[in-house]
Amino acid sequence: MPGIVPTQPKIYHIVHVDKLASIAADGCLWSDVVLDSKAVPGTVIGMNHIKERRKTNALPSHPALHVGECVPFYFGPRSVMLYMMYVKSAELAYKGGQEPIVHLVADLHATVAWANAQGKRWAFTLSNAGSHYFEDRTDLTQLGDVNWDAMTTKYWSSCRDAKQAEFLIEDQFPWELVEEIGVCNDVKRQQAAQAIANAAYRPSVQTRSTWYY
Repeated sequence: MPGIVPTQPKIYHIVHVDKLASIAADGCLWSDVVLDSKAVPGTVIGMNHIKERRKTNALPSHPALHVGECVPFYFGPRSVMLYMMYVKSAELAYKGGQEPIVHLVADLHATVAWANAQGKRWAFTLSNAGSHYFEDRTDLTQLGDVNWDAMTTKYWSSCRDAKQAEFLIEDQFPWELVEEIGVCNDVKRQQAAQAIANAAYRPSVQTRSTWYY
């Protein structure tokens, strides 16, 4: 695969800004399967039929674990899904655009270390884990199989599948491992900062306009 594996690769989870307060209060991000049993306030983004498929998509490396039982991350910002929100795709029920969407950024190696210590299964995929077929890996020495050039390219039409590679962690992801919240503009930076103002842990909130379309 093209591209050099970063020395300290980061992972990115996108969520509506109005979800931040509940995430901070819970102390973690939950998988979709867990969220089904919880009344969590905030705007749901994503494609419902894909979310349902992810609940039955088993991970090849962990056959008893389904994609929907994991918290998903991308390997870069400016995802294909964010683009669909930007253009307000007819495939999405959510029509609020990209500006309210924030990126929660974490360190991949720190996340894997936490998962291993907690006995949480994890894997990374080479394409969209919501598709009918995808490959996954559970060995960080195989990170070179990810198309890292696709993660940083501005124009990804020729590498759309690779751009949607994911990191998946079982059940939950701890809020304390969020290193940064990247937002579209200064208005959303203030809104995000206010949402977590009462949290015991408050990651840095930064305006990252180049992470958006």
